[in-house]
Amino acid sequence: MTVINPIEEAEALADKLSGLDLAGRLSFVAGLGGRVVFTTSLGIEDQVISAEIGTHRLPIDVVTLQTGRLFPQTLALIDETESQYDIHITRYEPEQADIDAYAAKYGMNGFYESVEARHACCGVRKLKPLARALAGATIWITGLRRGQSANRAETPFAEYDAERHLLKVNPLADWDIDRIKAFVADNGVPINPLHARGYPSIGCEPCTRAIKPGEPERAGRWWWEQDEKRECGLHVAEEAVSIAVQQ
Repeated sequence: MTVINPIEEAEALADKLSGLDLAGRLSFVAGLGGRVVFTTSLGIEDQVISAEIGTHRLPIDVVTLQTGRLFPQTLALIDETESQYDIHITRYEPEQADIDAYAAKYGMNGFYESVEARHACCGVRKLKPLARALAGATIWITGLRRGQSANRAETPFAEYDAERHLLKVNPLADWDIDRIKAFVADNGVPINPLHARGYPSIGCEPCTRAIKPGEPERAGRWWWEQDEKRECGLHVAEEAVSIAVQQ
């Protein structure tokens, strides 16, 4: 019996994807079998992927984490994207019991008070819904790019997610923001109007601000924290996030 090493499988997939264009990467992954899930935050990168999935009618489940604190512009973009590409974007929301428990312990906006509280909020509103969204998936597609932050500079085309026991594919890993913007302009891809107001990375409304000239793309996320590697835990595992999700 041949035992397939998932790490080696991911490395082989990454090598294969490196030689394909975006449509080819998505088509190849969609043809591997099993449930393939793309999680979109409706950011400009994710809109490029949604456009390709819809345009090429690829059998990929498109889902989003509707945290309950998103910008109105983001919510409107979900509907617009579904209409333009004739796709369905499944919304995964946090459980009300989890929100109530968080508010009782930290206060509804307690995430401003400590890193622990912020990670706990991300755990309730993002990580737990993500676990439901990826249930039964064999491949998880994301819009991660190497140019988004120093923390993501080594993003591979494919990797094995040992925590979730699936292959994680990042088909835009080698795209820079200029290439993203050119694709959007050339193909009429709908994007969040907040991008034009200085929001290159858009998350929950209370936790996102416009960036200043010269700041990294993700500087507007959780801007009150000092850690330059700050993440919510969806893509970069952090001990605090792990603790928060288990509460």
